[in-house]
Amino acid sequence: MSRKGGKPHRHAPIGKPPTMEVNLEELAAVLERAKGALSAEDHAKLTAAMATLASTTQIVAELIAQLQGKKTSLERLRRMLFGSPTEKTDEVLGEERAGADRQDGAVSASPDGAAARKKAPGHGRNAASAYSGAEHIRVAHADLSRGDACPGCPQGKVYPLESPAVLVRITGMAPLGARVYACDRLRCNLCGEVYTAAAAPGVGSEKYDASATAMVGMLRYGTGLPFNRIEQLQKAMRVPLPAATQWDLVRGALPQLLPAHEQLIEQAAQGTLVHTDDTTMKLLELTAEQRAAALGEDAEGRTGVFTSGIVSIGEGRKIVLFFTGARHAGENLAEVLKRRAAQLPIPIQMCDGSSSNTAGDFETLLGKCNAHGRRKFVELAELFPEQVRFVLETLREVYKSDAEARTRELSPAERLRLHQRESAPRMAALKEWMDRQLTERLIEPNSRLGEAIRYLQNHWDGLTLFLRVEGVPLDNNVVERALKRAILHRKNSLFYKTLNGAKAGDVFMSLIYTAELNGVNPFEYLTALLRHPLELAERAGEWMPWNFDSTLARLEAGPDPPA
Repeated sequence: MSRKGGKPHRHAPIGKPPTMEVNLEELAAVLERAKGALSAEDHAKLTAAMATLASTTQIVAELIAQLQGKKTSLERLRRMLFGSPTEKTDEVLGEERAGADRQDGAVSASPDGAAARKKAPGHGRNAASAYSGAEHIRVAHADLSRGDACPGCPQGKVYPLESPAVLVRITGMAPLGARVYACDRLRCNLCGEVYTAAAAPGVGSEKYDASATAMVGMLRYGTGLPFNRIEQLQKAMRVPLPAATQWDLVRGALPQLLPAHEQLIEQAAQGTLVHTDDTTMKLLELTAEQRAAALGEDAEGRTGVFTSGIVSIGEGRKIVLFFTGARHAGENLAEVLKRRAAQLPIPIQMCDGSSSNTAGDFETLLGKCNAHGRRKFVELAELFPEQVRFVLETLREVYKSDAEARTRELSPAERLRLHQRESAPRMAALKEWMDRQLTERLIEPNSRLGEAIRYLQNHWDGLTLFLRVEGVPLDNNVVERALKRAILHRKNSLFYKTLNGAKAGDVFMSLIYTAELNGVNPFEYLTALLRHPLELAERAGEWMPWNFDSTLARLEAGPDPPA
């Protein structure tokens, strides 16, 4: 608003209102006294506002009581709701604690006990060698070749350098491309015969190439894109691919890929080390008959649906298997180990403390995940800073020794001796400290810190198996990383509809992630499997991620000439 013929008004800044403590009873009394001066409608509105304020105040009071009663800080509540950004010891304890003296005899891996320096951040750019899947084009010099006279000096001659100058150029394209062939047709004006031009060699008779199916599988089960999002992307790129068609491609490829998946299960059963874990999943149309077929007599009263992850390690290879259904990870592992050769020794199993990981009839050397036990203390860093600091810094030195073993590429026997020499005293000091906390009543046994300590005590044999048996890892992180594929599917798609759909997801995820862990391009691997279904069905063992390229080379070379 402006005044006529003058400058516009400038409102004075509104200051902060003075603080006044008023309880709800006083506000109710004020509202009652003002009842006569207000209309019935206005009084009703103010009464409703008072009720809302009272309800909100009660909720806030209950939340504060919960936080105080559970000894939970707002930072802890934030981590419960949104997750912890990191569990690194320096970040959990805070920089001011990272270099503090250790208490109660904690052993330091470094002579001076100084905190490890943080790694300097890099520039984040990929080197040209990282683009191994790109098309590589050799560009010859337009004017010069080996032995030519140097343009810059009269006596010199040029010679090629070992390393060329490298340029990386990246272009965009639709995930699935298409070509439309317009084949000329000619018709006889007398007999009516139509003659159609033959398509170019290699076009094929199928509308969807094996590479198209492989790409849909990669997008859906490798990166977690739902079919409808792929449909929207392809539509925007003017190469339409309906969601129903995508499912038809995946469903049609499943019988062709099953021999490779079965071979993965067969070889995973022979591994020396298996990691197991579960994550919840939703399956809309899992019938009672399907649940009974999977669980047998144990089906009664069980309603859960899970995706189990199993990572088998042996002969330097990693095999990842996913199983979605009513069974727990231990029950799925039992089915896998039924295929294990009788003459092989008992495998090592790494898992957390959940009983679902050991359900089923099988025998393993059971190791427990130190990362799970450590995480229980990470969650208590603000409530029990000194006690948590001792536990985390002790375990940090154990992990440093394990990292040293990897850096030096020690054998399993050498790694075991290193941990027995360096980590055994630290774990012994940790056990002595935990026993003293409970026996001497230094902490409340029923507190959350007491629960965290008892978790380590109850699983101590499994947590320290790496000090007694060669090849036992410290934690179960490898299978937790694998299960992120299933979790990504759950976040983006929410559920599987049928058991058949879940089976398709398990097969594709198993093949894709196994290829990635063995340094193989999963798209090329899936494409090769889908282009050679007959050869795969006959000799599935020759089509594993670590040997399929040699099998392809042999097929392309043709049969050996007769002697």
